[in-house]
Amino acid sequence: MDLTHHQHWPLYGLRLRTPRLELRLPGLGLLDELSSAAAHGVHDPDRMPFSVPWTDGTPDEVGRAAFQHLLGTVAGWSAQDWTLGLAVLHEGKAIGRQDLMGRRFGVRREAETGSWLGLPYQGQGFGTEMRAAVLHLAFAGLGARYAVSAAMTDNPGSLGVSRRLGYTDDGLQTEVVRGVPVDLRRLRLDRARWEAHRRVDVSVEGLDACRAQFGI
Repeated sequence: MDLTHHQHWPLYGLRLRTPRLELRLPGLGLLDELSSAAAHGVHDPDRMPFSVPWTDGTPDEVGRAAFQHLLGTVAGWSAQDWTLGLAVLHEGKAIGRQDLMGRRFGVRREAETGSWLGLPYQGQGFGTEMRAAVLHLAFAGLGARYAVSAAMTDNPGSLGVSRRLGYTDDGLQTEVVRGVPVDLRRLRLDRARWEAHRRVDVSVEGLDACRAQFGI
């Protein structure tokens, strides 16, 4: 990694590790690999699990959208409104993306998560492990009080990850996806329930250098 990235954007030095995964902000080469993973498919095309249908389009269009979106999170970052888009690597290969997001986090101490995982890697527990990694960053590293998430009511995979990690129901909301209304289940996790449901060992490297960028 070019050391200039560490000097001017220390988030490139942040590493989260679990027994099977490494999560880090991707440079251009890894971002290209990650975007290819998105282009190869992250869900059945007959259904849309995301409230923003970014996976509609040809593989080239999907890959380009994934590439541009993550660059946009870096360009648009502020301590008051940030999205940390981490590439998820298994055995050195990019298999998905895990996001942690904060708005006025220094005051609210509430973080939101979002993610996707390539089709060949689903159903193997990676979704739980990668979410556990950013929850550890949020609670143990950044001092969060709450973590929140949301998933379509017909998305048992995402809802199952949340249940295993201790989230509780936080109501419903309606979004418009592909021109039709869909219901999302909101979920909330407080610090006590996170502690009680911790099952994944997580280590964090490089946080001290970029702590101020999270608004704390």
